Amino acid sequence: MADHPCNREGGCLGPSSALPGSHVFNDTIVAVSTPPGRGGIGIVRICGPLASELAQHITGRSLSPRSATYCGFTGDDGEFIDQGIAVFYPGPHSYTGDDCVELQAHGNPLLLERLISFCCTLGARLARPGEFTERAFRNDKLDLAQAEAVADVIASQSQRALRSAQRTLNGDFARLVNELIHNVQIARAELEASIDFADDLIADHLLAQQQSRIQEITETIQNIVNRAKRGSRLRSGASIAIVGAPNVGKSSLLNRLAEQDRAIVSDQPGTTRDLLDADIVVNGLPIRLIDTAGLRLTNDDIEQQGIARAHAELKTVDLALLVVDQPGPIDAVLAWQELGLDVRPSCDVIIVHNKIDAHAVLPRRDHLLDPVRVYVSALTGDGVDLLAEAITDAMGLVDGAESDFSAHTRHLDALNRAAQTLQGIAPEILVSHPEIAAEHYREATLALETIGGRYSSEDLLGDIFSRFCIGK
Repeated sequence: MADHPCNREGGCLGPSSALPGSHVFNDTIVAVSTPPGRGGIGIVRICGPLASELAQHITGRSLSPRSATYCGFTGDDGEFIDQGIAVFYPGPHSYTGDDCVELQAHGNPLLLERLISFCCTLGARLARPGEFTERAFRNDKLDLAQAEAVADVIASQSQRALRSAQRTLNGDFARLVNELIHNVQIARAELEASIDFADDLIADHLLAQQQSRIQEITETIQNIVNRAKRGSRLRSGASIAIVGAPNVGKSSLLNRLAEQDRAIVSDQPGTTRDLLDADIVVNGLPIRLIDTAGLRLTNDDIEQQGIARAHAELKTVDLALLVVDQPGPIDAVLAWQELGLDVRPSCDVIIVHNKIDAHAVLPRRDHLLDPVRVYVSALTGDGVDLLAEAITDAMGLVDGAESDFSAHTRHLDALNRAAQTLQGIAPEILVSHPEIAAEHYREATLALETIGGRYSSEDLLGDIFSRFCIGK
């Protein structure tokens, strides 16, 4: 890549070059849009005013809009590169809203590199990460939440997370937010229209109407926040630590949940001396499962280090599975103390009663207790499905729910800011200072509009799109 025309000092060789980060979108960009490595097909995407001209140089023909054309691809001086399919998508009816061309060649990185180099020689430049989707956002083909969902769709680790991201990409989230904005604006308009009236009866009617609207809007926001949190959890996943005394079956439980032998299982205490993790999916939730050293008093320096790491891990995980091998009820506080912990961890906890096969106990789940108790056998797998349900519930995901959508921390922050602003409109403010209440409505509207990107700084956009892969 050192001699790549797009990477030479001064940028691309053609007239449409632009400095990275300048956000000039009258130039032409190019990138490979398929994953790195070799494959059956590799796609080079070209976008910008020179897209059609570049494609004509490479294919030797004028491409018909939105028609697949089988043709040869040539480089400098008519040098043959490959044969494949070219498709021209004229703007504004394209993914980005600009003229776009896709060259579908064989998926050899050497071939794709030659196509990229020739495009740069003809006046294109190498696209920045996420620049195609950024152009789609700036050309009003997507709002910002939908643009972020593009990356979520690509990165989804489960079918449920994928469906959640697709709902946001399809505009479900945007429609709910836009409806919220509309309702806030109606409430503000009704308030401002009545500011010049001083009649007490009108004021009483206005007060009741406004309070009702505020309550309805804030309840709707909370419902959206709950759905967004579930989607956010599906996207980001959860970390779960398996803790307990030696030989209670922690490693066996990790192997059972991971459906493979990730941890060494032995009757000898202290076998697990360091943290061992496995990436799994439970009811659509991506999970990093961590097996920890058995917690006990020991003079073994290495084992002590493993126990110290287990204690530290409990401060960072989302959920702890406290594994015990007692079939009957146990005192949760006493159980933690016996493991050398003064108090229950700040994370959620599920007590897992393991080895029910040795005690003739049937699998069950006591979800009304705190912490929740689940009775399983890591050896036979009995009750593990109940444990999966308990994990899903602890993470706020109702098994089988299909109403969530992909969301990010900034979306949740914006929704919460809007709700807090509306809740700050006290009855006395509505009556005596309606202009202040109107300003609260305006601030709530601005907070909600940041979700779709109507009011977004260049720094925010740069941060969002820099997380994308090149070519998307």
